[in-house]
Amino acid sequence: MRLLIHLVLRLVAVVLLCLACTIGWILVDAHRTIEADTAASADRVATTLQNLYWRELLWRDGTYRDALLPLPDWKSIATMKVIAPGVCIDFRLGSAPPFDLCSQTEDIGSPAPSWFVSLYGALFGPHATETRPLTVRQRDAGTVQARVDPATAVRQAWRQVTVMVSIAAAMALGISLLAILLIGHALMPAQSIVRGLRRLEHGDHRHRLPAFGATEFSHIARAVNDLAGRLAATTAERVALTKRLFQVQEEERRALARDLHDEFGQCLTATAALAAAIETGATPSRPDLADDARAIARITGQMMTTLRSALARLRSQDLEELGLQASLVQLVAQWNASATRRAVFHLDVTGDLTAVPAEAAVNIYRIAQECLTNAARHGRPQHVHLRVSHGEEVRDAIAVSVEDDGGGDATQAHTASGHGILGIRERIAALGGSLSIGPVAHGIRVAAVIPLQPRQAAA
Repeated sequence: MRLLIHLVLRLVAVVLLCLACTIGWILVDAHRTIEADTAASADRVATTLQNLYWRELLWRDGTYRDALLPLPDWKSIATMKVIAPGVCIDFRLGSAPPFDLCSQTEDIGSPAPSWFVSLYGALFGPHATETRPLTVRQRDAGTVQARVDPATAVRQAWRQVTVMVSIAAAMALGISLLAILLIGHALMPAQSIVRGLRRLEHGDHRHRLPAFGATEFSHIARAVNDLAGRLAATTAERVALTKRLFQVQEEERRALARDLHDEFGQCLTATAALAAAIETGATPSRPDLADDARAIARITGQMMTTLRSALARLRSQDLEELGLQASLVQLVAQWNASATRRAVFHLDVTGDLTAVPAEAAVNIYRIAQECLTNAARHGRPQHVHLRVSHGEEVRDAIAVSVEDDGGGDATQAHTASGHGILGIRERIAALGGSLSIGPVAHGIRVAAVIPLQPRQAAA
């Protein structure tokens, strides 16, 4: 639309410039026409009077008579149509008083506005007076002077300007409207291209632009379609790689959890047993040994608690054994049981989660786990709400949201350099879902919509 407006404004500017040039040309042409009519009227009147002079005055009885002789019907000249409209003729015969005659000074159009009168006078000034002798051989016999009545000249110029400008303006308006329609029709493919690029921006790589009539737009559409194809292929490769990375990550977590449980857990258990044996076998004369044994047992217990917490974060076998909903309940219970957290964690499950595929269940669990960790780590919430719904917001999809009242800035969450939000984005992108982070009354809300396996296959 901006391009169309810019082109229309430029077209209007060109039309106005052409109109201004047309008006200038009309004014110059009207001025020249008036001067040509004045000169032609002087020539015609001089020729007509010359014939009358020789017939009626000079050669009456073959002798010259002075100008006191009566002049033949002077005003009959006006009926001969030899004087152009708006032109006044002054005729002087010898020493006789001059005769004055103006032709149609009041019938030439309507009066011009004052601004046009001022403009016309400033541009051209007064018209020249045309003088012709009555006869070349006897220049003292009389003279003919033709002049333009100023008001009549302005009226005549105004009439020509209004007529021509009206026609030119009508033609310019028609041409402008047709040009606007043609330009708008020619730029219509641009809107389709922009909409297609917007759909590509939102991840719809299957969208293709049609072929357009204009060759240039067809080239652009072909380039956009090629770009969409390459983006689709690149996205598919990235999604497959991301899924594989997460699978490897889960396998590494299981291996690490198994090693910690089998090796480190057994060592801690043995250490705790050894500390209990030392405490039991300590003699009354060595109370320091009993104290050291109890300290070792206490540290070992703290390490066992830390190990169990780490194993709970690393292991995902509970999902296969308990299911997604029970695992989420256990996750929230672990957060509520933590002595270092004063926030209360809530879980709200809507719909049946038993039909969620195993791969999607693992990712949903990890997303919920990371969101709860971020809410507790980056704020001071009093309440944290985890909501999981199946098939409510989007059919065949899981909606997960975590909302807290611990303050925070949602814009910083978008630009944070940590790996938590980045990992969530990668998981959701690999599953073909969407993520939104926004502010709520007293905190931040992180919401994700994750399609299940049927929708992924369709995509």
